[in-house]
Amino acid sequence: MKIISEHGNEELAKVYIARFREDEDTTGSNVKDPYLVEFAESIQPPVPREEKWVIIISSLFGCPVRCRMCDAGGNYSGKLEAEEMLAQMDYLIKTRFPDGKVPVPKFKVQFARMGEPALNNNVLQTLRMMPERLEAPGLLPCVSSVAPAGAWPFFEELLEIKDELYPDGKFQLQFSIHTTDDEKRDELMPINKMTLEQISDFGQRFCKEGDRKVTLNFAMARGYPVNPMKLADIFPTDKFLIKLTPINPTNNSKANQLKSLIDEEYHSQQEDLKKLIADLESLGFEVVLSIGEVEENQIKSNCGMYISH
Repeated sequence: MKIISEHGNEELAKVYIARFREDEDTTGSNVKDPYLVEFAESIQPPVPREEKWVIIISSLFGCPVRCRMCDAGGNYSGKLEAEEMLAQMDYLIKTRFPDGKVPVPKFKVQFARMGEPALNNNVLQTLRMMPERLEAPGLLPCVSSVAPAGAWPFFEELLEIKDELYPDGKFQLQFSIHTTDDEKRDELMPINKMTLEQISDFGQRFCKEGDRKVTLNFAMARGYPVNPMKLADIFPTDKFLIKLTPINPTNNSKANQLKSLIDEEYHSQQEDLKKLIADLESLGFEVVLSIGEVEENQIKSNCGMYISH
C-alpha cells in the first residue's frame, strides 16, 4: 500500500488516499487508477481520541451498487483482500499509536468508506483476523450494508463470527434503509435487496441478549418518507434502533437533486424532524440523530463523500 495523499484536520477528521497492487498490469482497465482506495479517521469533539476513535475503511475498489447519494459508486475494479483491509487499519494505528497498541475504550472500525461489504467475503476473513491482529481491547467492528438479496451466506457467517469472536455488545450491524417506501428505496439503492421483513427476521436472530441493537439507518431526503407505524409493525423495538442522518452534499446527491431533510445547521424542516422523532419514540424506538460537524463536508470525510472524484 502506498499513501498518495491525506486531507483534513487532526482534531476532527482526515481522509487518506492509497494505491494498492502497483505491480499489476492495468492496461485493459477502463478505470484510470483501478486500485485506488480511500480510508478515513474521525473523532467527535468534545470527546477526545483517547476516549473514542473511529476509522472507516474500504472493502471494494469502487462499488457496483451506485446508490444515488454516494460518490464511491461506479468504477468498480474488484474486491480487496483481507491483508489490504488490515493494511488500512495498520497504517492509521501506527500513525496514532506507534507501538501498535490502541488503548482507546471505544475503537470503532467501520467497513463503510468504499464498497458494499456484503459483496466481499474477504470482509469475513478480516473480521476473523482482527482480534488477534489488533491490540485493541476497545475494538468495535461495524458493518454497514444495503442488504443485497444474494448475500445471505455472508450474513449467516457474519452471525457466526459475531457470536464466536465479538459477544456482549462488541459488534455493530447497520442496514441502510433510507425510506419505508419500497419503490423509492429501489430508486435510491438500485440493487436487488432483502425486503424489510427479511432484514427484520435476520436482525432478530442476530441481536441476542447483551448485543447491541441492529441499526436501521435513514439518510433523510425530502420526498423519501419514513413511516413510523410501518417500522413498528416490522421491526421489534427491543432488537432495532433508528438512526437519522443528513443527505450529505455529495456530487451525486446534487446531480440527483436529493435535498436533505436535515441541513448542516439542523434548521431545515426542523418541526417535521421533531415530529418524526417523537412519533418513533412514542412507539418504543430508540432514536439516534447523527449530525456531524460542518467542516467534515469540506474535508469530505462524511458518508458517501469521495475525495478522488
